[in-house]
Amino acid sequence: MQNRPSVIIVGAGFGGLTAARALDGAAVDITVVDQRNFHLFQPLLYQVATAGLNPSDVAWPIRGILGKQSNCRVLLGEVNGVDTVQKDVLLADGRRLHYDWLILATGATHTYFGHDEWETYAPGLKRIDDATTLRRRILLAFERAENTTDEAERKRLMTFAVVGAGPTGVEMAGAIAELSRRAIAQDFRAIDPRKTRILLVEGGPRVLAALPESLSAFALTELQKKGVEVLLNTAVTGCDAQGLSLGDEHLPAATVIWAAGVAASPAARWLGVAADRAGRVQVTPDLTAPGYENIFVVGDTAAVQYKGKPVPGIAPAAKQQGTYVAHVIRAAVNNKAKPKPFRYQHFGSLATIGRHSAVIDFGPFHLKGLIAWWLWGVAHVYFLIGARNRTSVAMHWFFNYLSFSRGARLIIGDDERKAQQL
Repeated sequence: MQNRPSVIIVGAGFGGLTAARALDGAAVDITVVDQRNFHLFQPLLYQVATAGLNPSDVAWPIRGILGKQSNCRVLLGEVNGVDTVQKDVLLADGRRLHYDWLILATGATHTYFGHDEWETYAPGLKRIDDATTLRRRILLAFERAENTTDEAERKRLMTFAVVGAGPTGVEMAGAIAELSRRAIAQDFRAIDPRKTRILLVEGGPRVLAALPESLSAFALTELQKKGVEVLLNTAVTGCDAQGLSLGDEHLPAATVIWAAGVAASPAARWLGVAADRAGRVQVTPDLTAPGYENIFVVGDTAAVQYKGKPVPGIAPAAKQQGTYVAHVIRAAVNNKAKPKPFRYQHFGSLATIGRHSAVIDFGPFHLKGLIAWWLWGVAHVYFLIGARNRTSVAMHWFFNYLSFSRGARLIIGDDERKAQQL
């Protein structure tokens, strides 16, 4: 066992987990390292943030996923570097993990385009903590609006601004609209949640810019039907505790949500290799980092080309890359020919605007409306890891579909004490 090659996988997202599982039974010893003990399905975080799902519905323990795989172990730890000379992964607590092959699947975080000070006032949505923080802020805004007698402050508290009209921004704006106009519409006496103002701010000329124009136009119309104000060609110039600035105009808003962009992990800096504008490693055709035949980079951390365009940062892409890397390692261990260069297969892009409404791009075929919404739901349930998660999410959605309800709207965390002081 001690003489078997060592494969270190940093990150337990879709790319990392798929690679680990695809190496099940291979003559290698695998170590999966992550700073959290669970795998997270990020596309459904917005539903956690709007009380549609519980955090446990979109997460699953890594050890539970890989526990039966005899050639794999899981370590909880934070990686802060790679020693490419000694072939060691460096952990924040001083440990060093030797590798023969290294797979970096460290994901991405949100970026504020040089204005990191905005994060305090406009949190993004990449982690469970982000989702629960936003849920607390959203629900507290309504509670505080119910308590105040200042009309200007009440209007500010009932104004929500989502920055960025990609899939996350569109889905978040639609979910807040449904929360305020359906789920909690009858819960208050001093305020009418149906009068909540929801803005979706986009710097470009259309929402869902990566999709065909016809689907983008449909999404815009659906958002407007839900009462979302969409501001296109509008740049955010500032964020503070009172709201956000759009050009020279300051818009009072108690809750600002950032969905405008992502930046890759520091993997490129760890390796000292070239990166694109988003910080992703510009990998070779076999998904290795330039100059390192034994270091692979997959998922949101890798800049991979597909028909002249970047491969999208979605779960199917990460899973395909993880599977491919595992095949390369298996071939090397078994002294077989190296697989052909990685080739991404695109199965479609999709986004939901809310209940009964979604858009799907299957290349030559486009779907929108109710059928697209059901297919979107099936696809997301399918990609959840763990039968319990799939069953739980499906039951939540079915119940919500029948009752127009949401999940348990509990306000917990640091702001709970502040709420009690109102």
